[in-house]
Amino acid sequence: DLPRSPTDALAAAPMRARLDLAYDGAGFAGWARQPGQRTVQGELELWIPGVLRLPTPVSLVVAGRTDAGVHARGQVAHVDLPDDADLTALARRLARVLTPDIVVRSITPAPEGFDARFSAIWRRYCYRLADAASFPDPLTRGHVTRVSGTLDLDAMNAAGTALLGLHDFGPFCRPREGATTIRTLLDLDARRLPDGDIEYWLRADAFCHSMVRSLMGALTAIGAGRRDADWLADVTAWPSRHHAVLVMPPHGLTLEEVGYPPDADLASRAAEARTVRTLA
Repeated sequence: DLPRSPTDALAAAPMRARLDLAYDGAGFAGWARQPGQRTVQGELELWIPGVLRLPTPVSLVVAGRTDAGVHARGQVAHVDLPDDADLTALARRLARVLTPDIVVRSITPAPEGFDARFSAIWRRYCYRLADAASFPDPLTRGHVTRVSGTLDLDAMNAAGTALLGLHDFGPFCRPREGATTIRTLLDLDARRLPDGDIEYWLRADAFCHSMVRSLMGALTAIGAGRRDADWLADVTAWPSRHHAVLVMPPHGLTLEEVGYPPDADLASRAAEARTVRTLA
């Protein structure tokens, strides 16, 4: 048989590939492609068709669209490729051409029904802080936000319990036309490391735009003693984005992990996640 041309390959049934990747967000204007800006999506969509010699562009779908300056250690994306694409070779070649601030850890065939965004059942982020009780490591300063004073982590954790569960997080989100701000916040936990730095872990079924950094702004204000739980209750009941909530700097935030259901439930989860949620 004659070898297939690149055009013939694209005409074949596509294969969905899952990419597990990490990146230092300092040099990127976020995940999503933007004209004239260096983005994670833009870099990958430039190099994938290049190393595979595809005649047409590719489009990646991601589990969590990180903002400019936000890092990721456990990001997940998918891309549809010709069914004969060599994923092992693709991973090897990407490792050679990508800059060191973005690493594709693995590229594997995705299970049937997999959608990196809609099949996910939760995302876990960590926000890292250093306060007056910390001994900051200068080598990690690009991933840790410095704050003045000493934070009361017990007060932050106690206040955060009121945010758990299904809520409209509109007071903490930048509005996007047609997008819901109803989310289920599953976990909140602040812990102090041996060197005094603080890790605040947050897990939800999904996060809306700027939600994590706004929640951290509110909880940090409580930990510093500038606000209290009653103020947080008033903010949470606000009908739209609240003007008094500080959005924390992006460099302290890292997307650490994305969770998915068993393979048999991937398609049904994706269909469920596409339904716009409302509060009863």
